[in-house]
Amino acid sequence: MAMRRTARDLRSENRFQVLHALFELGSSTRQELARHTGLSPATVATLVTEFLSEGVLRIATVENNTGGRPQERLTIDPDRGRIVGVDVAETYVDATVYDLALGALGQGEVALDEDENDPAYVVDGIVRAIESAVGAGGAEHEHVIGVGVSMPGHVHPEAGVSVFAPNWDWRDVHIEKMLASGLLVPVYVDNPLKAVVLSEMWFGVGRVVDTMAVVNLGTGVGAGIAIDGSLVRGTTNNAGEWGHTLLQLDGRPCRCGRRGCVEAYLGAPGLRTTLAEIDPEHPTLRLPRQRDFVGAVADGLAAGDPALRELARRTSHYLAAGLGDLVNMLDVPSVTLTGWASEALAGWLLPAVREELPRHVMPGSLPDLTVEPSRVPGNAVALGMAAFTLQQFLTRLGLASPAGTRPRP
Repeated sequence: MAMRRTARDLRSENRFQVLHALFELGSSTRQELARHTGLSPATVATLVTEFLSEGVLRIATVENNTGGRPQERLTIDPDRGRIVGVDVAETYVDATVYDLALGALGQGEVALDEDENDPAYVVDGIVRAIESAVGAGGAEHEHVIGVGVSMPGHVHPEAGVSVFAPNWDWRDVHIEKMLASGLLVPVYVDNPLKAVVLSEMWFGVGRVVDTMAVVNLGTGVGAGIAIDGSLVRGTTNNAGEWGHTLLQLDGRPCRCGRRGCVEAYLGAPGLRTTLAEIDPEHPTLRLPRQRDFVGAVADGLAAGDPALRELARRTSHYLAAGLGDLVNMLDVPSVTLTGWASEALAGWLLPAVREELPRHVMPGSLPDLTVEPSRVPGNAVALGMAAFTLQQFLTRLGLASPAGTRPRP
């Protein structure tokens, strides 16, 4: 079934152009917002009046200009409410509480047993992580205006359903309803690939480019995509499953059921498989938890372990080939690496990837191509989910209704 657009083009919708400009510029006058967004002064004035009436914006200062009318300098009111962004992965839940200006206030994390797949168990971990973050941020529960939760796998945001999560063998789990009944605040669920690209669009590389791929490396692997400033979702919100494209015909089995997928070589379990091929007795293989394993790999690389250096070489080779296909298909000028595994290993992988990419990328796409680690502060997934939740909050206020989308009840 085709899904309605939910946030496909945040930056082109007028109200979000103004909001995004305030995130980029900080405190601004109406005239500065009009110049930055390209909207007419009258349109900006109308939108600012709406934002002020709902307390989303406030007047920071009033500047007296010689011979002219005083100019009000506007800013997002951070104390209008609190938003929680949640990154749920197969091995952890990471929650961050933000003010309305998306400044981080507190963080909470709960470890998940990667072999436990009961939805009630995962929901309990999410709730505990949220409670920890809210407490750490000094926030009152009644000030939380919404919670955005990223779930791995295929997610249908309009229905609030985790359609398919292969690592947990979930199918059609009504995760939003389960969470909302316990949290008693509005909940928005989405996929981490959509969250990371939105965070890059607003707070990272998207400030200088409009077209990009944001590659997430963790237990799973995927790519968030933006083309000409628009987040690409696909027909069913399933765009970006780059991890389940083919790297090697009839290669390693993948958790999706196919063989030879990119994820089977670049996801954390794939790294373990590669190391077992290099040195089946390597002590790092005895670490059962994925994050401990990847952390030990990073430590061993720094210490010059030869088996781990070979692991990095092979993994860089796989990554360069996979990114080459991604760039050739999309013709993006920017690839950003994010995710917990990327944070641990990018320093070892990226130099080799950049060196090898010319052998995989078509010449026309190569000259301006950049491949860099993410510079978005904090957890990019949680931040992206907070930005989505801010949109939902404004929609409930009647301040935002992206084209083609009906406000959710």
